[in-house]
Amino acid sequence: MARKALIAREAKRRKMVAKYADLRSKLKAEGNWEALDKLPKNSSKVRLHNRCQLTGRPKGYMRKFGINRVTFREMALNGLIPGITKASW
Repeated sequence: MARKALIAREAKRRKMVAKYADLRSKLKAEGNWEALDKLPKNSSKVRLHNRCQLTGRPKGYMRKFGINRVTFREMALNGLIPGITKASW
């Protein structure tokens, strides 16, 4: 489980990116780099980092499911993810 502060920081960044998205795209279209530079750093989408929705783990993130590989494996073996079965051949 990731530290609560790191999970909260990432949530704060996501909120800030959503808040400034329209303004950033407008300023980029105009080419107003000075005004764009004055916006908060965390309002940039590039600064976001994918984290597991359940545990907050930053590594091994599976974009299709929104969780990390460890949580995915546990859930798949317990039958909590529809259509996912363990491979055997």
